[in-house]
Amino acid sequence: MIFTFGECILDTDSHVLTRDGEVISVEPQVFDLLCLLAENAGNLVAKDQLIDSVWQGRIVSEATISARINAARKAVGDNGKDQAIIRTIPRRGFKLVAPLEGIAAPTGEARDPAAKAVRQTIRYTMAPDGTNLAWASAGSGAPVLFGMHHLSHLERDWASDLLKSGFEKLAQSHTLIRYDVRGAGLSDPIRDNDTIDQHVADMIAVADAAGLERFPVVGILQNAAVAIRVAATYPERVSRLVIQNGYARGRARRAEAPAEPEHDPFIALLNSGGWGDAGNGFMRGWATMVMPEMTPDEITELIHLIANCGATADALAQRNVIDQLDVTADLSHVTCPTLVIHARGCTIHPVSEGRRLAAGIAGAEFLEADSSNSFYVTGDPAHKQVVDATLEFLSRE
Repeated sequence: MIFTFGECILDTDSHVLTRDGEVISVEPQVFDLLCLLAENAGNLVAKDQLIDSVWQGRIVSEATISARINAARKAVGDNGKDQAIIRTIPRRGFKLVAPLEGIAAPTGEARDPAAKAVRQTIRYTMAPDGTNLAWASAGSGAPVLFGMHHLSHLERDWASDLLKSGFEKLAQSHTLIRYDVRGAGLSDPIRDNDTIDQHVADMIAVADAAGLERFPVVGILQNAAVAIRVAATYPERVSRLVIQNGYARGRARRAEAPAEPEHDPFIALLNSGGWGDAGNGFMRGWATMVMPEMTPDEITELIHLIANCGATADALAQRNVIDQLDVTADLSHVTCPTLVIHARGCTIHPVSEGRRLAAGIAGAEFLEADSSNSFYVTGDPAHKQVVDATLEFLSRE
């Protein structure tokens, strides 16, 4: 069925929500919640009914229900104060109060491709050292290889309200290739003796598996250093380079080295047993430090994503590689057009590191984004600016 209310169109068969003509990315549970409310528009949906339908009767906390309701409101352009579309009935449940302007069955006619959900396919390839790497493709058009940071999960990131809209924007005009680095998500664990060179070989292995001969790369955080070394080592393969909040030097290689391991908040968090626990104050404090512009609900979702990205041992091993990497010598060997984007207020990897990259790569363009987050998510004020700049740069001849 297709439900029309407010500025939204909810297509239950195609699993697509659009608002003001734009596809809105929502998690499966949030989409199911919207379907239930639309099917019962104007009538109360009790919490028990909600739990039976969306969670198949499993026990869930009030905080979980509240987080999904807030995500649903955000998706349809509502908020908890106005409640113009989704109203909370205290101690009883919820109601879709916006008038349904239309209810229709699908006609089978072709829709605007931009209004269709973009689907991804996950496959595996093997690195030269035998490590299994999970990679995904989505969309169509000119390819772009997207190198995510070390806290990723191909399936869960794709379904996340925090990340999916950015991925879908890229996939609507490109064949988007993503992968989980070793030690993250669906890929094999990282090993104690791995270095950045293994990550470089992994990126090339994914490109080969996807059939990419010459391709642009988007590198995030420490994967920007990997992308830089790939571009410097294989100039015939990399056509363009976009770096988002990247850096050439790990924190241990900078003039002001980080605290000793026993005083490092990230190491202390990993050793505390709170990694991935949304109820752990230490975990929430660290996540807020890394992503200060997130709301409490977004922090909760981020922590839930992190909990599935890899084991604590993998996170520790990744940190050892990240802190020690240094691709400063590679910068002068990057010859492809390059765009460096860095958040102005990032405290983990300061904007000076982004400027250092742009100055070291001949002809590189630099964009200082108005954000304090370590990477860009849907709710970030700079998200649209970053996505638009990336797409424009990739579209150039």
